[in-house]
Amino acid sequence: MRFKSVIVSCEHASNAVPARWRGAFHGHESVLQTHRAWDPGAALVARELAQALNAPAFFGEVTRLLVDLNRSADHPGLHSEFMPQSARAEMLKQYWQPYRKAARAAVARALKHGPALHLSIHSFTPVLDGKVRTTEFGLLYDPARHGEKQFVLPWQRALKRLLPNMRTRLNNPYRGTSDGCTTALRAEFGPSYCGVELEMNQAFCAKPAHDWADVRAAVVASVLRVLA
Repeated sequence: MRFKSVIVSCEHASNAVPARWRGAFHGHESVLQTHRAWDPGAALVARELAQALNAPAFFGEVTRLLVDLNRSADHPGLHSEFMPQSARAEMLKQYWQPYRKAARAAVARALKHGPALHLSIHSFTPVLDGKVRTTEFGLLYDPARHGEKQFVLPWQRALKRLLPNMRTRLNNPYRGTSDGCTTALRAEFGPSYCGVELEMNQAFCAKPAHDWADVRAAVVASVLRVLA
């Protein structure tokens, strides 16, 4: 499938808490520096991809501990335990709905010109519940959607060529059909919409600056290679 447009998003770009809601984390401020609060490194990769592709980009502005932009409105994990029930409807209206509306509108505009690719950029903690994850890159997609498969398989090969010592796996460490922004957009738009999530190991962020820059450059180069 030849894509006419690309859209980039990063739902967990920030761990910011507006002043009004900082009291909700009193005594638990340290959680805002953990993977529960945001996806370190993801926003930088998303920006560099968007710039290289000349693509519109959307970034979450607050921590997902307030409201998770990558969860459906009825998902039990939409809000964390730090967000009181009385504030949850406001979080939905103030942050979730505008983000989803903007992303949806961008996809709708893109599809008027032909098939569109949506790259949703995330990162994951290297250790979860005491278990070390051995994946460096995860490419999440719906195997039943031909367009997504046509993009993801060459992307996996391109990443392996550019970063041969790093493991790039499909639908790992999460399933590409799990609840998320791309999943919701697949349900709304037809097969001309292809939504793919990139999951990167957050260990990259702890590397020396030049090594981390090399990884980001390889990610961008791999996408450009597949889309060429």
